Amino acid sequence: MKLIYNLALACLLALSLAGCKKSDENAAAADTIKIGEYASLTGKEATFGTSSHNGTQQAIDEINAGGGVLGKKLVLITEDTQSKPGEPATVVRKLIFRDKVVALLGEVASSRSLEAAPVCQQNKIPMISPSSTNPKVTEIGDFIFRVCFIDPFQGTVMADFTAKTLNAKRVAIFTDVKSDYSKGLAKFFKERHLANGGTITAEQDYSGGDKDFKAQLTAIKATNPEAVFVPGYYTEAGLIAQQARQLDFKVPLLGGDGWESSKLLEIGREAMEGHYFSTHYAPEVASPLSKAFVENYKKRFKETPDALAANGYDSALLLVDAIKRAGSTDGQKVRDALAATKNFEAVAGKITINAKRDADKSAVVLQVKDGQFKYLQTIAP
Repeated sequence: MKLIYNLALACLLALSLAGCKKSDENAAAADTIKIGEYASLTGKEATFGTSSHNGTQQAIDEINAGGGVLGKKLVLITEDTQSKPGEPATVVRKLIFRDKVVALLGEVASSRSLEAAPVCQQNKIPMISPSSTNPKVTEIGDFIFRVCFIDPFQGTVMADFTAKTLNAKRVAIFTDVKSDYSKGLAKFFKERHLANGGTITAEQDYSGGDKDFKAQLTAIKATNPEAVFVPGYYTEAGLIAQQARQLDFKVPLLGGDGWESSKLLEIGREAMEGHYFSTHYAPEVASPLSKAFVENYKKRFKETPDALAANGYDSALLLVDAIKRAGSTDGQKVRDALAATKNFEAVAGKITINAKRDADKSAVVLQVKDGQFKYLQTIAP
């Protein structure tokens, strides 16, 4: 009987301790606001996700250091999409159903945002993409937002730059047919270029992950273009530049924000010299907020932030501002506050969320010069 009594006492003590632990966990959860993030931290576009995540984490940490929001600290829970299709929807479901996040930040790549956004919309969880530029992303539904410009604007920017700055009329287009981003940007560039009185000498395709582009580049070269628009990611753009040089094909290559990565210069090396691309942000164009961001980012990560880091930072700032204005983490209230955003002061420029839940903001054009990205001009919407 004494043994049974001792066992019973031990069980009661264990249950009591477990209850205390659960109570402590619940109390801790009540003092925090969970924000989810999904990003390509590994895989072929890992530099995109890493930069965006670094910017996001810096914003979260600075907000917490300033006292948090609504009297609570923020907890950023990050999942890796591995740069793969199929992963975004899976990890977003984990963040919503397992981790109980109140909002989602992500992704950079439009294809992966398009995969995850329906999950957020169906469950009425606000989602802010830092850098997905395909217009279809926010068309998923009224809980889906972004802090970046969209491809119709970016395509227009590069078409106008081609016509007005480079004075190039004859242009070829080289598109990644596996990428919603690339196909969309090519479409909008083409429309504006033709409207500007230019001609398209050739349209060639490749698939993301390809390594050999010489057949397509040879066909493009035969049409004698004055420039080639390559609206893909840095992983292929660097190789395309290398192989164009090997073919003695020396016209300017033009790209979009998918080019922006230090890996572009590692892959393309000297073959990237002189080429151009549009993006969201340049550290040289510095407001007081941007200057502080750059200084703190350099101290923390030992490198200059790129546009993806700036957009990651801005996505977190915008979400927290909406939570403050909503006075709540309720999904519908946060959504309504996001939709009402006007002239929000962000690192990459002032953000106004328009009726389609896209950000009205400027773009910048950079050139690869002396092995670095050099700011050329800012183009307003």
